[in-house]
Amino acid sequence: MSDHSQSVSITERVSTVATGAPVIAIHFLKDKVAFVLAEEAVLLLAPDQEVPQRIALHDGGILASAGDGTRIVTGGDDGKVVEIDASGATRTVFTDPKGKWIDQIALGADGAVAWSAGKVAQVATRKGEVKSVELPSSVGGLAFLPKGFRLAIAHYNGASLWFPNAQAKPEFLEWKGSHLGITVSPDGRFIVTTMQEPMLHGWRLADSKHMRMSGYATRVRSMQWTAGGEYLATGGSDQLILWPFSGKDGPMGKQPKLLAPHGKKLVVVACHPTQPVVAAGYEDGMVLLVRIEDGAEVLVHSAELNTPVTALGWSGDGNQLAFACEDRVAGVVDLA
Repeated sequence: MSDHSQSVSITERVSTVATGAPVIAIHFLKDKVAFVLAEEAVLLLAPDQEVPQRIALHDGGILASAGDGTRIVTGGDDGKVVEIDASGATRTVFTDPKGKWIDQIALGADGAVAWSAGKVAQVATRKGEVKSVELPSSVGGLAFLPKGFRLAIAHYNGASLWFPNAQAKPEFLEWKGSHLGITVSPDGRFIVTTMQEPMLHGWRLADSKHMRMSGYATRVRSMQWTAGGEYLATGGSDQLILWPFSGKDGPMGKQPKLLAPHGKKLVVVACHPTQPVVAAGYEDGMVLLVRIEDGAEVLVHSAELNTPVTALGWSGDGNQLAFACEDRVAGVVDLA
């Protein structure tokens, strides 16, 4: 276990926030921090506020969320898809007629929203037109491709690529096993899924060539692309694992970069929007800023309370970082 007590620390600059409930995700709406609670509501906190505004969105648990800086869309076990903007105004995007759980959410360009309930994935355009597709098994993850109106969908035994405006069946990318999360590289050349096993699987879209990324201690629950898409940052180990994707072959035949070793599992990662820096949250509550170039570390939150980090989020300009821990304590640090 590495000793991080000698790392540069900015813990004294953190403004703490009592959320009163578990936080499952953090997004920013312009300059406001939005803590997505596990039950019913979102907490909005403006820079000049000490007490966040609580806005109810669902009649029950919130299962998934996504944000793009101007809106957050959530899915709940009440069968609803709800949107909230920076003013706190809310809009119900969709209500499942049978009340099925909305367990995956993704946002696309031009106001598109995707969600899933069981085996069915659906997409709504900004105009409100809804289209759907049924997959061979429950949807594990959703992600829009950066170009065109196309959705990547993770499920059992692989992933599917779906054009909602086309009549053709989705393109199927096969790899046996349960695929539980999915992401698309910023340049649209690669798709990567998290699996039930402690590994990632990827495809190069140009030729569907496979990529296997292993070496994790546990299932990978958090992954995100670094600024510019040079690396895919991942949790699931006792250190930050960064897979290189800058070349035409991605990580094939290459070793990952390993940074910020710690004696506890890394559970959440969040990449700075413009700089080669990753926020890393561990299962003992420690939050580090890690510079990719040389591995330099800055301590944001210590592990004194020994409670897992559940969420991390950057503001759009990268000047603020917010985090939340399982003990219902959260924090915001201004890095400007």
